[in-house]
Amino acid sequence: MKHTDISKLLEQVREEKPLVHNITNIVVANFVANGLLAMGASPVMANAVEEVADMVKIANSLVINIGTLTSTQVEAMLIAGTAANHLGVPVILDPVGAGATPYRTETVQRILKTVKVDILRGNSAEVANVIGQNWLIKGVDSQEDGGDVVNLAQTAARKLDCVVVVTGKDDVVTDGNETFLVSNGDAILTKVTGTGCLVSSVIAAFAGITDQRIHAAVAALSFYGVAAEIAAEKVGHSGPGSFQIELLNQLANVTKEEIGKHSRISKIES
Repeated sequence: MKHTDISKLLEQVREEKPLVHNITNIVVANFVANGLLAMGASPVMANAVEEVADMVKIANSLVINIGTLTSTQVEAMLIAGTAANHLGVPVILDPVGAGATPYRTETVQRILKTVKVDILRGNSAEVANVIGQNWLIKGVDSQEDGGDVVNLAQTAARKLDCVVVVTGKDDVVTDGNETFLVSNGDAILTKVTGTGCLVSSVIAAFAGITDQRIHAAVAALSFYGVAAEIAAEKVGHSGPGSFQIELLNQLANVTKEEIGKHSRISKIES
């Protein structure tokens, strides 16, 4: 995928301002909303069972994030996901902490049985636990990689019949046939809570303006990673607080020239 393709998709996001419906966790809702606004998308954070199906009707994509689960929220996720499937609205699932507790793991399986997910985005341990592989996880954070991440992503994509994104030092994106490696980003992202949740919603913004799911994910990850690199270069030495604010600035300000200069994407041959 060329950097010019990423720039075109980003320009389209900023012009069309896709409405991203987020059923997400209380820890990150404000940061995710601000990140989507900064990049040019339009966020809505709605999780009442009484309105989620109606909200999906006007949305361009739906994010289901299981970070802080309640039984009522799970019901809302299932209602919204079913409505999204019926309407052809892409569904992005972020299985935060899958494998950390039986409830989280069981909830993910329940969602996958009820809702057709278009893109699954998680760290290596989360994705592994979603498909029944026991990789280490502490809280909602992945521990040392337990195996081949590329193989894990491809196996998950084929098993779940969706695009799978495994984020880490290098991000793997695959639909089980085509596989890409995105090598943008900065380690300081791991020092700010919600950066993974935000990237799931950034992917959803791109998925809201193209039906090429794998290209949407690759473009979103590269754009987000370039923004993080520039933010880290500018203020990373000051610490994660300054970085968090500057990341929002760069999501708004990244140019096609900067994407062309910094984007690092490679295709992995099968």
